[in-house]
Amino acid sequence: MNIPDDLAGGADDRQVRDARIVLGCLVEPGSAALHRLVTAYGPVEALDRLTSGLESGPLAEAAALRLQGRSAAELAERLWERAARLGVRVITPESAEWPGHLADLRHISREGPSTIDRDTFPPQSVWLRGPHLLAEAVARSVSLVGARANTVYGAHAAAELGYGLAGRGWTVISGGAYGIDAVAHRAALAAGGLTVAVLACGVDRPYPLTNSALFEQIAEEGLLISEWPPGTAPFKLRFLVRNRVIAALSRGTVLVEAGARSGARQTLRRARELGRAAMAVPGPITSEVSVGCHEELRREPHEPVRLVASVEHVLEEVGGVGDLAPVPRGAQRPLDGLDPVEQQLVDAVPRRGSAHATQIAVDAGVSLRDALAKLPSLALRGHLREQSGSYSRPRR
Repeated sequence: MNIPDDLAGGADDRQVRDARIVLGCLVEPGSAALHRLVTAYGPVEALDRLTSGLESGPLAEAAALRLQGRSAAELAERLWERAARLGVRVITPESAEWPGHLADLRHISREGPSTIDRDTFPPQSVWLRGPHLLAEAVARSVSLVGARANTVYGAHAAAELGYGLAGRGWTVISGGAYGIDAVAHRAALAAGGLTVAVLACGVDRPYPLTNSALFEQIAEEGLLISEWPPGTAPFKLRFLVRNRVIAALSRGTVLVEAGARSGARQTLRRARELGRAAMAVPGPITSEVSVGCHEELRREPHEPVRLVASVEHVLEEVGGVGDLAPVPRGAQRPLDGLDPVEQQLVDAVPRRGSAHATQIAVDAGVSLRDALAKLPSLALRGHLREQSGSYSRPRR
């Protein structure tokens, strides 16, 4: 696939991209304060104000610490060199492959003491490894998230959903973690489909290390993405920060298995806040790893979470008009096509021996006229046997 050259374009374009990339390195992703600064002045002037002493306060202090005495231009050059050396590319909101629906993140910020709820704004830049364009890869996508310590049941459900969605041309997004995340990624790859792993660390620093082979396969066949530049460590808070991106990139999020305090529940909450489809797979009522799913399913109607048990259920929530899941039906039985009077007549025929039309009509509670009209037809269709005016049940 032809990947746009982020180094192409005029000097002004490069200046904006450099500013975005440096801002994304100096300030933790999602920062409400940085978003306001960039909205007010644009990325180039915002960076200049942040690094020249025109801005003060925690944001400027944190940026100064990360600059370590270097200029913004020196940091930008170092970041580009690292990207080239690692075979990594970086995109910004000005890039052709930037997913426009990441902008929805600006609507879910909530003022208050919690930085997780306040700092929910779109990334300044995203680092990628993989052969696909991000906007195209996530245009038809579903996020599958859940417990790290999954059960066999959870692994089965995640594999069925991941394989089925990928096989139908949907991209499977997850976080690359142990458990449900890894199962979902592997199932999508096994189906020959596309999967995207949204990391809470640099794309060159796989975490957990035991998933290194999986990350390499995703980098070759799908996409590894991160808001943090290469080399960034996976701190605990960063997993919660990146969850908003998992939810924002996809049309809907499915919670496959989750305990009461699972971080995956926060991804589902982000999906609800963003107006995306929010879904959960039910589990055994005795399973601690399904408590979170069940609590989500008990939510009030104004913030619903839909129960899903199949790929068809998921597609009904995220697909287009007409993508309706088939209604589950039992196996077709020989007598299913009979009308109510015919059903009564068949039921009234003795299970052993035979009976005449009059006795069958009496036992069935129908008129003799109806019995005489319908019994020959029932015999002709093989539902009854007729011999010398008597009717019996056929041998099965």
